[in-house]
Amino acid sequence: MKLRPAAFVSVVCVTAVLLMSSGCSILPESEPATLYRLPSADIQPVTPSSNSLTIRQRLAVAAPQAGHLLSSNRIVVYPEGNTVNVYEGARWQENAPDLLQTRLISGLQQSRLFASVGSDSLPSELLLLSELRHFQSDYVTQPPTVKVQLDVQLVSAQNRTSIATQTFTTSAQASSVAIDNVVDAFGSASDELTEQLTAWLTDQADAINSSEQK
Repeated sequence: MKLRPAAFVSVVCVTAVLLMSSGCSILPESEPATLYRLPSADIQPVTPSSNSLTIRQRLAVAAPQAGHLLSSNRIVVYPEGNTVNVYEGARWQENAPDLLQTRLISGLQQSRLFASVGSDSLPSELLLLSELRHFQSDYVTQPPTVKVQLDVQLVSAQNRTSIATQTFTTSAQASSVAIDNVVDAFGSASDELTEQLTAWLTDQADAINSSEQK
């Protein structure tokens, strides 16, 4: 599928009056969008150290906060310069923050780092809050490069006391401009982000231990 940003799609009909008088519609028929899930790879389990308490604590992952466009299920693209657009005829299967929340939960569950990992609707001792800053393909390269940026904050689920904060930025270049390959790049960048997040949370064991003792 080639790049056809929706903002540039228009219908011009110079015979509108004739069409209307003959009973024909000048409005284009809308084609159903293709829905895409976020590809993922397996995350290797983490072997916790003997003094780590992370395996005894439950982690809840909240859906990332995001701006208006990133909060939708549109696949965002930066075609050139400061232009922001979306791919025509393609959608994520759910809104991007929910998509990434599911990906993070799945990856952290695979890591076996915590006693349990789930959404923030479940009981937990720890809560991972975040804000999605970037989740788009960018034609700064050809084929485009996918960029993902997530600001995260690990807090106590009981009183929202901050334990640690970090910003993660990952990228992956698509193998071609085809939307299937762009989606694969989104998956690769999200995999890398999940791996970096898992490693960072592993390094927070001492801070997590201290927060539990307070």
